Amino acid sequence: NLRPGQLVSLESTTYPGTTSEVLTPILESGSGLSADADFFVAYSPEREDPGNLDFNTETIPKVVGGATDDALRIAEALYGALVSKVVPVSSLETAEAVKLTENIFRAVNIAMVNELKLVYGAMGIDVWEVIDAAKTKPFGFMPFYPGPGLGGHCIPIDPFYLTWRARAFGKRTKFIELSGEINRAMPEHVIATLAAALSRHAGLALSRAKVLVVGLAYKKNVGDVRESPALSVLQLLRAAGTDVHYHDPFADVIPPTREFGDLAGEASLALNSDTVSDRDAVLIVTDHDTIDWDLIGRHASLVVDTRNAMAGRQVAGTLVKA
Repeated sequence: NLRPGQLVSLESTTYPGTTSEVLTPILESGSGLSADADFFVAYSPEREDPGNLDFNTETIPKVVGGATDDALRIAEALYGALVSKVVPVSSLETAEAVKLTENIFRAVNIAMVNELKLVYGAMGIDVWEVIDAAKTKPFGFMPFYPGPGLGGHCIPIDPFYLTWRARAFGKRTKFIELSGEINRAMPEHVIATLAAALSRHAGLALSRAKVLVVGLAYKKNVGDVRESPALSVLQLLRAAGTDVHYHDPFADVIPPTREFGDLAGEASLALNSDTVSDRDAVLIVTDHDTIDWDLIGRHASLVVDTRNAMAGRQVAGTLVKA
């Protein structure tokens, strides 16, 4: 379908070199046309934050790189008609690296606070209180928050495109690899914390416990479960023999996934006083705004909170942060 004079802009997150080394040859060989002479090639990474109502496509600046100066000018004209600000960069590879850098930045910083959570927790220090106090500094600090692990189709995956690409240049990405190791280990930490809490407060092993996992999506206020740590948590609990169900107002049924096919088809349990009080523990994995947290606080005998969702709320039973 490629025709002379057209602009082709790749938006998928990928490693530096993909547009010029992979996409362009495919376009040329399939069409008989020549890039730069017959058609134009650009790269402009998609930027979005699902569930964030403060930004939309028009208001998020669009980074653009072109294979040539002409391609860049055409891409700027195209995106300039759609968004409020276009940010041109010097090359396709620079534009590709911009998106990877944005996602690596988040992955590394989330890994850092996840590690701090483990260290401070061992010292009896609340990492969420530390972060809230630290962010009052008006310079030199940006708050990131710990959780049960990383999810979504971007942050857990994209940084490793660069890890793979770096090897071709004889380089290692130690921060990226270490961050991945820390973030991937968080579901196991959550399970260990839950097991210790059940044993300490109810005298129960995981194999004898009934648990309600609250939140299946990878982040609050969306229904996307791709790479969600909640899936790992559910699988680990099933492997331990736990009677476990989940509740998520945005995810009625667990869809087929690449790694957790055996969970597919399970439906969300209703959240009410009976379902909460019937469980030995409520494990909070995703902190959707629409969940009735006060109901959980009133009726749960044990709450294990990985998101600090119960901060400032009354909890009749025992609250443990994980």
